[in-house]
Amino acid sequence: MNADVITEVVSEYQDKFTCNFPKALEVFPACIEEATQQLSDEGVTAYIDGANFLCKIGMGVEPVLVYLEIMPEIASHIGKGTMKMVADYGYKLARSPNKKALIPFLASLSSVCRRIDTLEDLQHYLDIIDEYVDKTQTVIHGHHSLYESPGMIPLLESMPQLISKLSLAGIRNFIDYGARNYNDAPDQQIAYFSLESHDAKSIIQRERQGTTFKDVERHLDMLKDCMWDCDRPFSVFSTAFDQLRKPVPYLDEELIAVPDVYEEENGISGLDRYRAMLAHMMAHKEWSTKLMADNFAPHMQLFISIFEDCRVERLAIQRFPGLKPLFLALHPVPEKGACDPTQQACLRYRSTRLSRALMDETFDPQNPLIEDFRTQFNAILTEKGETSTTQDMAKLGTNFYVKSRKKTDSLPNVFFDDTEVSYRDDNRFIWFHHEENDEAEDFHNNEYHSDEKVVDDANSLPPRHYDEWDYISESYRPDWATVYERLHPSGDSNKIDRLMEKHDGLAKRLKKMIEALKPQNKKRIRFQEEGEELDLDVAIRSVIDFKSGQAPDPRINYSHTTDSRNIAVMLLVDTSQSLNERNQETGQTLLELSEEALAITAWTIEQLGDKFAIGGFCSDTRHEVRYQHIKGYSEHYGDEVKSRIAAMEASYSTRMGAAMRHAAHYLEAQQAEKKLMLILTDGEPADIDTKDPQVLIQDTHKAVEELKSKGIYSYCITLDPNADEYVETIFDNHYTVIDHVDKLPEKLPQVFMKITQ
Repeated sequence: MNADVITEVVSEYQDKFTCNFPKALEVFPACIEEATQQLSDEGVTAYIDGANFLCKIGMGVEPVLVYLEIMPEIASHIGKGTMKMVADYGYKLARSPNKKALIPFLASLSSVCRRIDTLEDLQHYLDIIDEYVDKTQTVIHGHHSLYESPGMIPLLESMPQLISKLSLAGIRNFIDYGARNYNDAPDQQIAYFSLESHDAKSIIQRERQGTTFKDVERHLDMLKDCMWDCDRPFSVFSTAFDQLRKPVPYLDEELIAVPDVYEEENGISGLDRYRAMLAHMMAHKEWSTKLMADNFAPHMQLFISIFEDCRVERLAIQRFPGLKPLFLALHPVPEKGACDPTQQACLRYRSTRLSRALMDETFDPQNPLIEDFRTQFNAILTEKGETSTTQDMAKLGTNFYVKSRKKTDSLPNVFFDDTEVSYRDDNRFIWFHHEENDEAEDFHNNEYHSDEKVVDDANSLPPRHYDEWDYISESYRPDWATVYERLHPSGDSNKIDRLMEKHDGLAKRLKKMIEALKPQNKKRIRFQEEGEELDLDVAIRSVIDFKSGQAPDPRINYSHTTDSRNIAVMLLVDTSQSLNERNQETGQTLLELSEEALAITAWTIEQLGDKFAIGGFCSDTRHEVRYQHIKGYSEHYGDEVKSRIAAMEASYSTRMGAAMRHAAHYLEAQQAEKKLMLILTDGEPADIDTKDPQVLIQDTHKAVEELKSKGIYSYCITLDPNADEYVETIFDNHYTVIDHVDKLPEKLPQVFMKITQ
């Protein structure tokens, strides 16, 4: 379209544009010119009508300017019906308490519409926003007016990032979670929809499409241990959030850092991408050695890393040939001539084409220098094989850079298209720096850091996050509760000995019950070379074998053993503030009675020979569930454990589900036919950050179900006379209510023996 025609078209439509804002009139010619190139005549008319409408809604010129800028691209992609739909929704916002959200809504629309394809999808998106508003707008008491939704603007400002990570269904779930859990907490709602809170990050990770690391962790552990003989732990980082430097996998001396999720790429599943990534890093561990980074310029390091990456991958392919098609399918192929070396820095482009040539013998680089170095590289691998070294690759990489470098390599305009080999790590494993605190610190600063409370205590473990069940939505709140475990302080162990003397009569009665419970049955063990008696059947067969010229079986004896109990027990004790209340009959606090009961029960279990551990718990909101290590499975019940029981204190609240999940983490690892978690408490699950009592009751019931699926039997001893109102909901019929709490020291060990006999 020539200049005269363009001027005529602009003049024609200028008359139809009735908006009188000077700024809008100024930008209209350029906008309408773009619109006429992308839209039909009907589309252009709808475009102008929408702009005219927004001019009249009383929100100033800015909504009109944003609309004029974004709508031609959106309408050409989805259809002309978007014009009226967007203008009408803009009017709806302008007439609502959320009118300040109009500009963020329009500004985020381009990003949203790039990820959807139909008018129905756009309407679905608008419905999702409306649902959020309906749930979070609150009525002012005594009036019919409404407050604005506090998280509306942060939500819309975060929408470009959300739509790039989640489907519309995932966005709906994300918004629903925030609206439901933070409706009464505006500051937390704002933090959630600004993507600043840990919960927001967890929900996004849960809703993302693809294969999560949690789904394949066990499989990758087996690959790492069995195929590569590596026991380094995995550390997971998030790729769901925009960061200054995109995190990539890495291997160091202590761990293997991997992304939290992999989507399908080039027809390769998320699981196979994890396999390729792991194989690459394990190949570095197997065959790479260190190079001092200070000896090489940064551009040299790039090409040395490429040669080393390809060397270890070629060696890995020799050991596991199935890796080759996997590596090649994930390796990009930048087109010939895609990067202009006179205008751009083509380092990454050059290195990726070099890498493809070294890995794929069918690839034609159309570059004599790359061909020459491919020949040199292949010669080294053919001659040396696994005895080739990282130093060999350092020479090749240095020489290649010297011969291929260009003046434009240092331009800020770097070519990036099709240059990322997604399964490769950042090569920190092969580089070290002479000075400890120079650029190496930046080089290592790659992993994703979450906002966690730092525990600086030699007797504490790092925090662990546990999901919590939301009975309203019938879904888990991911990583909702944070458990801090620490070794329980010690007191006077003689206190426990004095308690046992006080209950000497009970101990004698229990001892008789213990003797009756101890296994009495004898079990015969056959096929022993040395034993108590001759096994006639085996002996006769051995004689027959000997006379027929065959080697006789020397295992002609048998012996006996006791058919022993095989039980692992976890005693989980509620140490919340309510245990400080005194019993009117004895004058003792519930905590003191719990100490006595715990000491006698521990003695009983020790006498029976069962494996057992003891943990105490309380909570101060979901962010701080305290778990006290009183006795571990490997510890003997002696003075050290007694001293911890003697020092027990009661404080805070009772977030039982998180404590049970944490205790199950240890109980599940025990080798036993039967696993029992015995919970001693004086009240229902509760915490100061939870108003609805059913939230933690239902979560604890869900924890009981989870433990059952893992083969762990849960049983509750409660001192709450009103426990019938909730305890059956949690534990079904697996509980005992002790009405006379002064009988606790006697009842607890008896209940234990009854349920384990």
